[in-house]
This record gives sequence, C-alpha cells and structure tokens, in this order.
Amino acid sequence: MKLVRLRVLEEFRHNHADIRSRLDAWIAEVREAQWKTPEDITKRFVHASFPGDNRVVFNIKGNKYRLDVKVSYKNQVVYVMRIGTHAEYDKWKF
Repeated sequence: MKLVRLRVLEEFRHNHADIRSRLDAWIAEVREAQWKTPEDITKRFVHASFPGDNRVVFNIKGNKYRLDVKVSYKNQVVYVMRIGTHAEYDKWKF
C-alpha cells in the first residue's frame, strides 16, 4: 500500500516519543500490505474498527492512541487522516 499524508504521523510522533517504534512498525507493515477488503485488514489488526466510508481506526500502543485512515482498496492507497489519544478519539466525528 502507498501511504499518503505521513506528515501527520511525523508531527504527532515528535510530541509523543512513546509511540515512535509502534508507528514505525505500523508504517512498515502497511507499506508491505496489499489490502483488497476490510477483512484483509482484520486478519492482521483484529481490533481495527470500520466507522464507514472506507475509514479504518487502528489502536496503536494498546488502546492509548487511535489512528484514523481512509483506504482506497482499488488504488492501494492509505490516506492518514488523523491520530490522537484515546480521549481525543472520543470527540472525533465520522
């Protein structure tokens, strides 16, 4: 998969050192992935949630952070929308 808007992750990890290695691992894994359906994602990320409109929310570092992306399965692109703490996630609207 191609990742778009990685700057969002870079800015967040700059202020949250505890997430750096987890984000690096997630990025590496997504770049190697070839997701064709949401089921392909849940095979590896069982706690991912799907709020609709091809959006996927990943739990990063247990349940401490949430990463919101939009997936274009046809084009093999993952758009990073936002990342935040669990408390911030509770305020997000989809």
